[in-house]
Amino acid sequence: MIHAVRCNHASFKTVEFRPGFNVVLADRTEDSGRRDSRNGLGKSTLIEIIHFCLGGTIPTAKGLGSRTLRGWAFSLELTLANQIITVTRNTDDRSQVVIHGDTANWPIQPREQEDQKVLSLEDWKTVLGNLTFGLTSDNEAKKYKPTFRGLISYFIRRGRDAFSTPFEHHPKQPGWDKQVNNAFLLGLAWEEARDLQLLKDKQKLIADIKKLKKDTEPGVAIAIFGSLGELEALKVQVEAQLRERKETLNNFRVASQYHELEATANRLTSQIHEVTNKKIIENKLLEFYQSSLDSEDEPRPDQVVRIYENAGVELPGLVIRRLEEVELFHRRLIENRREFLVSEIQRIRKQISSRESFIREKTNERAELLEVLKTHGALEEYTMLQEIYLDDVANLNEINKRIEELKQFEEQKSTLKIEKEQLLQRARRDYGERNEQAERAINLFSINSRFLYDVPGTLVIDVGSNGFSFRVEIRRDGSEGIDKMKIFCYDLMLAQLWSERDPSPRILIHDSTIFDGVDERQVALALQLADIESRRLGFQYICTLNSDMVPRSEFPLDFNFDSFVRLKLTDESEEGGLLGISF
Repeated sequence: MIHAVRCNHASFKTVEFRPGFNVVLADRTEDSGRRDSRNGLGKSTLIEIIHFCLGGTIPTAKGLGSRTLRGWAFSLELTLANQIITVTRNTDDRSQVVIHGDTANWPIQPREQEDQKVLSLEDWKTVLGNLTFGLTSDNEAKKYKPTFRGLISYFIRRGRDAFSTPFEHHPKQPGWDKQVNNAFLLGLAWEEARDLQLLKDKQKLIADIKKLKKDTEPGVAIAIFGSLGELEALKVQVEAQLRERKETLNNFRVASQYHELEATANRLTSQIHEVTNKKIIENKLLEFYQSSLDSEDEPRPDQVVRIYENAGVELPGLVIRRLEEVELFHRRLIENRREFLVSEIQRIRKQISSRESFIREKTNERAELLEVLKTHGALEEYTMLQEIYLDDVANLNEINKRIEELKQFEEQKSTLKIEKEQLLQRARRDYGERNEQAERAINLFSINSRFLYDVPGTLVIDVGSNGFSFRVEIRRDGSEGIDKMKIFCYDLMLAQLWSERDPSPRILIHDSTIFDGVDERQVALALQLADIESRRLGFQYICTLNSDMVPRSEFPLDFNFDSFVRLKLTDESEEGGLLGISF
């Protein structure tokens, strides 16, 4: 229970609370203008201060983290372990708190520092968890555990986003956190929710390792690391390829002067091509000379005479004698030409024969070299084949490794599936054994909602494939106001449950946000119910309200609302706000 909230600055309005029902009211004065507002008077700031003193963080450069509030120290006087103590925390040094009061029964003792009892912030939260919810140091050491900060946020909702759903106090709250904290608060086996999340972590780790190997490591095996069957098929392919390359290596012969032989073969090929081209030219020339020789014919004088006779010209004897001389000259010329052609034909034939011999010789020589090159290879070629072979060997080893890993992964996945099903069976069995506690929570929620709407609401708790699931229903749900009253009924149910336990926070605080959009009749009934139950069960209910939100006409005559107002904030001036300053 909180007795008072104080500050080291005189402008701050100290607020003192009593057991049972308490109200902090933001009032708009008659003299305030249209632009004056109760927003910013300090209703939400008061809740921030309570959270700050209970180990909560504050934003940087705004709210309590504003530069304007540097050096401000806020104090919370409260009952803890049946002792009234005061805790003080400064905005300049948020890593520790100062304690005043009897701490003899605390699990962690403050250290003495400049005549003050000081606790680190983490130790302070551990003490609060132990003295308000019974959390042990063993709880604190576990992963996915209930924590004081997580649990108290259901009893002191912080910020507008905290009023979206009964089972969340923050919109980005992880699923496991909702399961663990709500299961703990409802008296269910929260350990099952924790163990389920640990199993999910293992499953995710296996999937992440598999994906990491696929995405980051080289090799053919990685390319299709999708299934065991694909890897087995790839293994068969690589083994067959390996056998072929091994046989190639076994049959490979290295020629010590491979490149010299290759160069010689290329040179011989060029020579053969060159001589062959010359031979072709000489064959053409031989054909030409042979045809010229065959067409050579000596002209006769009678042919010339006959030509002239046919033309009607009579040749004298002198001309005929000279023709005979020309014929003799021409005959000698033709004979000389024939001798030349015969001589050239003989020479060319001899040259062609020589070239043919050269071509045969060089062709045979080249054939021998090509046979060597065909059956032998260069050393670097052999080295390259060896490297390819070794790469295939390494790849096969990698495939075998991946096959073994995948078998292990699949076995682990199967094991985790079995463990998950066993865990869910255990959770269902444990839920059945704790059915009395669940029924108590369900019954209280039903009573609370029926008080507000004359119809019982339903709190549904299930154990499904993802662990605990929670939901609430009120028959006339759908509007913002009824959704807010679902949260009210759930929070009040938690306060009712925990008032029957020891240790217990014995407190429930609501910001005015919870009444936004709620019908006046339900607001009046909710405030009356909070008063009745807080007095009956001995817990403290604190709410902040705007004056125009108070449904005075709906209260019964015996409900004196003003008697519960512990602090009234006004917009008359800056001094009317909680901090007494504008920031």
